[in-house]
Amino acid sequence: MVPVTVIEAGPCVVVQCKTVEQDGYAAVQIGFLDRKLSRTNSPLTGHFQARGLTPKRYLREFALVEGESLAPGDEVRVDMFAQGQKIEVQGTSKGKGFAGGMKRHNFVGGPKEHGASKIHRKPMSAGATDAARVFPGKRSPGHMGAACVKTKGLTVVEVDTERNLLLVKGAVPGANGGLVAIYGQQAVAKG
Repeated sequence: MVPVTVIEAGPCVVVQCKTVEQDGYAAVQIGFLDRKLSRTNSPLTGHFQARGLTPKRYLREFALVEGESLAPGDEVRVDMFAQGQKIEVQGTSKGKGFAGGMKRHNFVGGPKEHGASKIHRKPMSAGATDAARVFPGKRSPGHMGAACVKTKGLTVVEVDTERNLLLVKGAVPGANGGLVAIYGQQAVAKG
């Protein structure tokens, strides 16, 4: 038995192809999940109607691999992945709100004995002696989570082309029902 995460991966539609000559870089813009026309603003409505497509809820850009060619209106389906392939999954991690230093940065905390200290879970020093400011990058309490996270080295266990499902070994970032981007890892030659 292998614990897996089930990802609904498509069908996604190619909305726009970016070229080096026109845009300065080569990429493809992909749309996912249909959206009501009444809930789409005018610029996006024109963007989709110029290509003869229905409005999509999510638009994302992906860089093209050399030799790969797609045209607006093409469908990107889950069959582009194979069983046993290594992939990277990018998503927004679960938000945890305001967190203290111990939870957010794994600080140890102060002494725990009775009467030894009144600081148990608070961060101690805020920097150098008499710096009159806190240096940039100082780890301190604050907002935790809800950040862009990429998990690398995940393995595709099964590909269900009929239902557009991708079964991935392990956990992917984000809450249930969250939007994720899936990248196929390129083979790197060791030398």
